[in-house]
Amino acid sequence: QVQLVESGGGLVQAGGSLRLSCASSERTFSSYNMAWFRQAPGKERDFVAAIRWSGGTSYADSVKGRFTISRDNAKNTGYLQMNSLKPEDTAIYYCATRGWGPREDDYNYWGLGTQVTVSS
Repeated sequence: QVQLVESGGGLVQAGGSLRLSCASSERTFSSYNMAWFRQAPGKERDFVAAIRWSGGTSYADSVKGRFTISRDNAKNTGYLQMNSLKPEDTAIYYCATRGWGPREDDYNYWGLGTQVTVSS
């Protein structure tokens, strides 16, 4: 069973930055892709970004140029650097692994999420 723990969320003003972390219990973390999704109140969980085990990345259009996904395989940890944050980025952010694609069903394991709130 793979456990993922997100951290780094919080309250930030519009235009600010946050870096989210996703720590995996999986020793073979480096062998699997991982992704970030987000869910705003009353909305579906949406794809944000994904990174392959080999380093290739994919982003939602809404975050391109502002967010950067990365990973440190030595630490079994993935990251999401979020810059130029907007109020519409407010959501619970989840990381996921063992899969690939822009849909929830594309991934097998999920963390419990971390809240990001962007004030205007």
